[in-house]
Order: sequence, then C-alpha cells, then structure tokens
Amino acid sequence: MTETTAPMAGVAMTAIGVAVIRARESARPDRLYDDPLASRFVEAARRFYTATPDGALRWERLEALADKFFEGRTVGVRLVDDRMNEAVEAGCRQIVVLGAGLDTRAFRLALPANLRFFEIDLPELFAFKEPVLAAANPTPRCIRAVIPADLRENWSEQLRARGFREQEPTYWVEEGVLGYLGGETALRVAATLTELSAPGSRFGAGRFRVDRSQEHYAELGRLVGGEHDHPDRVPGSFEQDAEQWLAAHGWRTSFRSWDELVAPLDRPVTNGDPDIGLIEAVRE
Repeated sequence: MTETTAPMAGVAMTAIGVAVIRARESARPDRLYDDPLASRFVEAARRFYTATPDGALRWERLEALADKFFEGRTVGVRLVDDRMNEAVEAGCRQIVVLGAGLDTRAFRLALPANLRFFEIDLPELFAFKEPVLAAANPTPRCIRAVIPADLRENWSEQLRARGFREQEPTYWVEEGVLGYLGGETALRVAATLTELSAPGSRFGAGRFRVDRSQEHYAELGRLVGGEHDHPDRVPGSFEQDAEQWLAAHGWRTSFRSWDELVAPLDRPVTNGDPDIGLIEAVRE
C-alpha cells in the first residue's frame, strides 16, 4: 500500500481516535456494529505515527484517550447508525455527514443503491482517508461523494455541485463537529443546512453536559492543540440552545433521553440524568 500522511494535530486527528474505537468495537464478540474498514485506517495511521519517536508517543497518547472515551463514543456510533436507518425508512434519500471524519457508513450499512451520501470534512482528512479506501477497494452501498471543505467557510455550493438536491428530504448527521466549531460558526452551519432542507428532512443534535475540567478532556485538548476550547461559545449559540433554535426555524422537535436511547444496548453508559440526550428534529 502507498504510504499516506495522517493528521497528527487538530480536530482531524480526533477522527483517527474514533476509528480506533470502532475497530475495537468491531473485534468484540458482542459488537454493536461491524466496521472492517476501521482497522485499515488504524493500521495506516499507526504506521505513519510510529515512524518517528515523537509520533510514536502521540500514538500512545491517542490510544490511551480512546480507552477513556470508548464506552460512550462506541454507543454513540451505534445510535447514529440507528437514526440513519430510521431516516431512510422515513423517506430521506440524501444523507450529509458534517465533519465526516473516517466515517464508513456508506460502505457498511444496508442503504438503498440510489441514496446519495455526502461526506464533508477538511481536505487534509480526505488526503488520508481516500488513499486508504482506494487500497482496500470497498464497494459503497449507495452513491457516495466527498466534499473537501471547511464548515467555517462556504460549503453549500460544493455540496450542490456534487449532486445535492434541495427538493429532496435529507438526513443531516452531526456527531460533535458543531461543538468543535462553537458559537456563531455553529449557528451559521445550522442556518445553512436549514435553508437546504426540504420538508421531511431530519437532523439530530445532542444535549449534553460536558465537564471539560476532567483529565481526559484536558488531555484531548493538549493532544489536538486546544481546538476543543472555543472562546466564541456565547449565550444564545446553537450548541447551547439547539432545541429552541430549531423550533424557531421551522423544525418540529422531540427529545429522547440518553438513558432511554441506550437501554436496549446493554452497555454501562447510563447516567441517570433525564435532561441529557438527543434532540430529534423534522423539517416542516
């Protein structure tokens, strides 16, 4: 396989950590999902990191963090799988993954062949991802397109140019990227996807309480370069008031607690807080 560079800092680096988590989950006999491509990304990234002493140390720290985040994050992957299947059953024929990272759902889920699946992420992320996929040569289950774009900039025109149809219902996938963007930037992304959403489109936003003073979050910040801290997180931002914002902008919202969502999965991730969970929104 041709060697490729892998992100070693910044938010793109977190995608490798999530791939480590997905690979570990896929190896379990009681796995919640099976993602054979995750190990391909992990192997390629490990080779690149461990080629230098500094990289080897960063890889050790990354794997240790994956251990810390494993239980909650792997369940989160399964929950998005389930919501995606529900959206397809409800009639969504387009899926847009915001901050797609090393997502492989276009290959591993039983999606309709005519469904259009768009992945948006930074160019440097796809510079690592696409060569690894090319070497593995998997067949997507649907029509897959990648959009190398920064969500902080104008990404909607690139999305349209790759075949996105505004008149068709879309399922928008967000697995934490709005938290990284923070503040007014997250609001702009939410406004853009709202403008692009036909009636029946779906979107999910998490409602969580994260104690960023905890050591594993502090270590994540140190490892990626502090990008998880956003001074532009201000009162009234989308991240803090997602339910109210969505309801005010033409979405019908409902809420399901985290404990309710994870109860069928039999994993030790309940928290007993009825206010933490998922805001599910349907465009009216």
